[in-house]
Amino acid sequence: MTEWHLTRTFPSTSGEVRWDRTGDAAGPPVVLLHGTPFSSYVWRAVARALGARGFSVYVWDMPGYGASEKAAGQDVSLAAQARVFADLLDHWNLPDPQIVAHDFGGAVALRAHLLHGAHYRALALVDPVAVAPWGSPFFRLVGEHPAVFEQLPSALHGALVREYITSASSPGLHPAVLDRLVEPWLGDLGQPAFYRQIAQADERYTDEIQRRYGELAPPVLICWGTDDTWIPIARGRELDALIPCATFVPIEGAGHLVQEDAPAELTAALLEFLHGRDATSWR
Repeated sequence: MTEWHLTRTFPSTSGEVRWDRTGDAAGPPVVLLHGTPFSSYVWRAVARALGARGFSVYVWDMPGYGASEKAAGQDVSLAAQARVFADLLDHWNLPDPQIVAHDFGGAVALRAHLLHGAHYRALALVDPVAVAPWGSPFFRLVGEHPAVFEQLPSALHGALVREYITSASSPGLHPAVLDRLVEPWLGDLGQPAFYRQIAQADERYTDEIQRRYGELAPPVLICWGTDDTWIPIARGRELDALIPCATFVPIEGAGHLVQEDAPAELTAALLEFLHGRDATSWR
């Protein structure tokens, strides 16, 4: 996956999902979930590092994101994504994988576990959407007026998306990385898809599970960028207090997009956590 091109497909209930696997096919499985408005591309460095350390690493673009299908009327809500994820785990025949989930993907993983019976050997959450209230002022504004924003001229829309994604990083994104993160949201399919996923984001989907975080059985790691302006680290500490089995690790100098801001520090924390659960018992 040197070009980060997802080569495999899954016909989900919310549209075709693009996915792939890297690393040791016989190794312990780890599934990486991206957030919004991102794709599996943000996991490229972490995925390769985990694969090089003997893990079998699964990555996927959620319906409506990245290389996966985007369509008018598509259900890309947290509820839909959690059902799709549970179905994907069945499709992959992964009854007890380790999970690493960022942002919106954290809520997807939590819902799949608490509401759809997905079992995890361990769960690592990276700046997850999990504790209300969530969503930046911009995110909330768009959610209240999606039809207005969908009509923006393409150049203005592109500039808006670039500024929005840029704000997820504390030190700033490499121009080529920023281009890659923005690209799926451009054009006749991408522009409406960008506003569709925001319009369908609803706190009720986390409200439904937040009171149940104390039921989480697998070991939980919570990593949080200390400079996250999208979801402040105080939310992370609040989440940590709700999960008895959790370990909290702040990532210094990182914004919300920890994978880009501090990939080495995040990978080190994940490797220590994942290797601590599994690996010899899997083989």
